[in-house]
Amino acid sequence: MKKILVFIFCLLAFNASSSEKKTTFSIDLFNKAQAEGKIVVVSSWIKYCTSCASQMKVLDKAKNDFDNLEYLKFEVTNKEIANLLKVQYQTTLLIFKNNKEVYRSIGEISKDKIYKALKSSI
Repeated sequence: MKKILVFIFCLLAFNASSSEKKTTFSIDLFNKAQAEGKIVVVSSWIKYCTSCASQMKVLDKAKNDFDNLEYLKFEVTNKEIANLLKVQYQTTLLIFKNNKEVYRSIGEISKDKIYKALKSSI
C-alpha cells in the first residue's frame, strides 16, 4: 500500500510540475520588452525538474507583485536560446534591465532571494 501511495504522489508531483512548463521566450518578445523599458526575467527549465517548477511558481507570483516585469521561460535543451543567453543549466535565472544583464543565478528557488533580486533591479 505504501508503494502505491508513493507512486501516486510522484505521478501527481511530476504531472503538476511538468504541466506548468512551456517555452514563452522568443527573441522578438525579449527585444520588445526591453525596448519598452521593462525588467525582463528569464528562467530556464527542463522536464521533470522540481527546482525549476519551484522557481517558476515564485516567478509566476512575482508577475503579479511587481509592475513593469516581463517573465519569459525556455527549456534549456533549446540550444539556440541557451547559447544566445549563455545558459548551460536548468533553473538558471536571469534579470535584464536597460538591455543589460543585471542578475544571474543557478538553482535559486527561495522566494525571499528572488524577490530581493527583483527589487534591486527596479
